[in-house]
Amino acid sequence: MNAPRPSLNALRAFEVSVRLGSMSRAAEELSVTPGAISRHIQTLESLFGVVLLKRLSHSVVATDEGARLAAKLTEGFDLINTSVAQLQPGPLTLSCSATIMMHWLIPRLGRFKQKHPNVQLHLDVNYAEIDLVRDEVGVAIRNDMVPPPKDVIVKHLMKEEVGLVCAPHYLQNAGLEARIEDLQRARILGTKTRPSAWGDWLSAMGFPTMEIPEQDVYEHFYLMIQAAACGLGVAITPRMIVQDEVASGRLIAPFGFAAGKFNILLWIAPHLRQSKDLQALVRWITSEVDRPG
Repeated sequence: MNAPRPSLNALRAFEVSVRLGSMSRAAEELSVTPGAISRHIQTLESLFGVVLLKRLSHSVVATDEGARLAAKLTEGFDLINTSVAQLQPGPLTLSCSATIMMHWLIPRLGRFKQKHPNVQLHLDVNYAEIDLVRDEVGVAIRNDMVPPPKDVIVKHLMKEEVGLVCAPHYLQNAGLEARIEDLQRARILGTKTRPSAWGDWLSAMGFPTMEIPEQDVYEHFYLMIQAAACGLGVAITPRMIVQDEVASGRLIAPFGFAAGKFNILLWIAPHLRQSKDLQALVRWITSEVDRPG
């Protein structure tokens, strides 16, 4: 008699739980209840006769046996997803941070739609690690602080340039001159997503030992940029996301922009690389890098 085989649903529930480190988060991804996830995993453990997960107070961790099984299941499900996507691709999706989307992409998006009116483009707000197949993303704009997924096609978009920006009259109203040494008397704005920004910029400007502590720290770049534009202080930002504000005069960059530590990259889903729509999107993004909004 053949031994009973585990169900595909149970294996999927286990793989997602290990990948996300949580049964509740696995339940959200699979649109089932946490109880259903727990029952699936208990069934697998009874069938295999081994403990697959260590249950912690707010998370789960795979045992050695569970980790080996989960790794192979992830490979298998990724292969299934890739095979299906090649035959039945979904709408083309572009992923980038909220700041890039608000300050760079959307002001230019009309030009793409005018040039490619038949391309159905979805936007995904995300700046962290993603799985382009599982998350159904065709192209992602990322800083190379974030490691790319395995097998993704990486295209260099631009060297990141960073600079100090503020409202046009901030320095004068604060009684400061356009000298880096005077910035120690300015209101210093920062962001949680780039805590090293000031130190990196000072090093790039030739002041590696100078320290300027941040006084107001914002959750996101777009909040910090808005604060700087409203005259609340000075901020360090990549040129890409403020070039339109600087060109319009809403912000000034009194010291210009210097080459930073990082690069802006495109992640391209390998299973969609033959898509004409995706190729058109990549060409358009590349052509827009230095073009004003």
